[in-house]
Amino acid sequence: MSDTFKLKHKISTRHIGGVSPDVMHRSLIRQAVLMTLKSESVDRPCAINVLITDNKGIRSYNDKYRGVDKATDVISFPMQNYSHPGWNGIVDIDIDLDTQNVPLGDIIISTEKIKKQAQAYRRTIEHETVHMLIHSTLHLLGYEHENPTQDREMKGKEKVLQRLMGYF
Repeated sequence: MSDTFKLKHKISTRHIGGVSPDVMHRSLIRQAVLMTLKSESVDRPCAINVLITDNKGIRSYNDKYRGVDKATDVISFPMQNYSHPGWNGIVDIDIDLDTQNVPLGDIIISTEKIKKQAQAYRRTIEHETVHMLIHSTLHLLGYEHENPTQDREMKGKEKVLQRLMGYF
């Protein structure tokens, strides 16, 4: 089996703001990211950092890096350049020479927003967490939702991946 699950991806999670994910949530984060990478046929080991925080923490990052002074559910910071969405759209793969991993980027997620959205959409917190991590990982792979065509493509991929993980 030479798929993405066998690659030595580095998915680092850390938390700030009094939010500490348990083992199950760390496992869920890893599964959602790995499933998304696999779906895009990622064939090189990648590195992704996931920061779990609260509304105050994500608001600070959103303001500092995007100029938007409000809390949001998730923010993605891709580190590769794409000519078109997807793994094969990377213009020039930038590799970390120390680890030989491709740094895909950073994800910041607010557990407070996730809980509120889970209630609003009548989903479990786990389902909403999976959805947001898939969404964010797709952003790290060059997907956007700036127009209706892009939005349909991204939402379609999200639904397929949520189904594969048993959440749709």
